[in-house]
Amino acid sequence: MRATDPEVRDRERTGGSGIGIVLGVLLVILGLIAIARPLYATIASTVVFGWLFIFAGIAQIVYAFRSHGVGQIIWKLVLGVLYLGAGIVVLSNVLGGAIALTLILGITIFVEGVIQVILAFEIRPARNWGWVLLGGILGIILGIFIWSEWPFNAIWLLGLWVGINLLSDGIWMITITSAPRSTQP
Repeated sequence: MRATDPEVRDRERTGGSGIGIVLGVLLVILGLIAIARPLYATIASTVVFGWLFIFAGIAQIVYAFRSHGVGQIIWKLVLGVLYLGAGIVVLSNVLGGAIALTLILGITIFVEGVIQVILAFEIRPARNWGWVLLGGILGIILGIFIWSEWPFNAIWLLGLWVGINLLSDGIWMITITSAPRSTQP
């Protein structure tokens, strides 16, 4: 189609197809369900992570046998077996896996907050550096909150975070997709 075609110009002005909006709405709905039922979202997330570990372990083991050199094969094989074992352990004890994943989430958020605070002071003359600092401070506080309530918060926290993430992803997907193309980057 030519750029002068009215249908093409209309699509360029309105932002394109509705697939992004449909996916965004679906993510918003899933996010709201996960927020309303965080226990179920925690269980589902833990099962997904368990299967991801298993698939990663199998892929790593296959990759190890296709590698050349004894040292490479051994270390890649060990890593593959660790992934596979972690997946089996998580799937065989979903609650224990959720507890472990919640601790990892808390550590990650805390460390990310510390790094953001350091980054904020490194970019301090830059415009809006205070927002980076605020995000880092909030990350540190949230990481401490997760640690202070762990393992009791593991039952609902992971599912709640998954729900919030799905909700925010859905909202930005709807917003970006429905915006006129001239305002999109």
